[in-house]
Amino acid sequence: MAILLTGAAGFIGFHTTLALLKRGETVIGVDNLNNYYDVNLKKARLAQLLAHKNFSFHKMDIADKTAIASLPKTFDRIIHLAAQAGVRYSLKNPQAYIDSNITGHLTMLELARNTDGLKHFVYASSSSVYGGNTKTPFSIKDAVEKPVSLYAATKRAGELMAYNYAHLFRFAATGLRFFTVYGPWGRPDMAAYLFTKNILAGEPIAVFNHGKMQRDFTYIDDIVDGILATLDHPLRTDDVPHRVFNLGNSHPEKLTDFIGIIENALGKKAIYDFQPIQPGDVPSTSADISESKEILGFQPKVTIDEGIPRFVAWYKNYNQL
Repeated sequence: MAILLTGAAGFIGFHTTLALLKRGETVIGVDNLNNYYDVNLKKARLAQLLAHKNFSFHKMDIADKTAIASLPKTFDRIIHLAAQAGVRYSLKNPQAYIDSNITGHLTMLELARNTDGLKHFVYASSSSVYGGNTKTPFSIKDAVEKPVSLYAATKRAGELMAYNYAHLFRFAATGLRFFTVYGPWGRPDMAAYLFTKNILAGEPIAVFNHGKMQRDFTYIDDIVDGILATLDHPLRTDDVPHRVFNLGNSHPEKLTDFIGIIENALGKKAIYDFQPIQPGDVPSTSADISESKEILGFQPKVTIDEGIPRFVAWYKNYNQL
């Protein structure tokens, strides 16, 4: 049976689909190819996927319940990665987050409950659910009831909705709290891409909280390893078959160190534009991955010293620089 994967033309979805195809899976991809960022980048990812005979694609919006319900029921697992991403954009266009992360998430849960023999529903959550928590590293045992952005609120709501559906309809569901994912084919609104682009152009880079930021930067290959391990480990229990995991590098880095490695990889210094912390942002993230290690065998391998030069090399090649 196939795997249905939403957000297939997205950053994480693209890499996850490639990994699934490499191990011999059949993947049905769904994506609406929206214009939140450069659609050409999404189409370039998609073109690579369409070259594989075991991949098929349906352009549709997950919030369109009629379209989603029409998908061929030839899958027995769902990896739901489609979402409206971005903390800061949620201040500008909140409706997009409700449409995708609430309505769209509900549509996918409805699809899951109506799919006979579904083995596992794996979905993307976010480290943003930890909100303003000051205890680090962030543990899945921590309270997550004080989101500081609408994006975070929708992701936490998604976890609660999935728990409820797992409780009511008895299918295995697992949420994954991703921590600052970066790497080749990454999103243009993320730090690695923005910094690389502006440094090469000789333009200032916005460095928030006056540089006093830490992030648990996690390389895309490590995230994909965690997703596939999760897919293969549905929770079997007489209780509610739902759980969440942290997928992070478990080694927070100073933002200024991250920028320094980009500078070294480019051979060019950045022009720093230090700014206050932005509304909805948090000064530090750090993942406690003890449960992910124990249950999934998750073990991040790629440091930023290795990962950033790989991203920069991809960026130059993709942009023909």
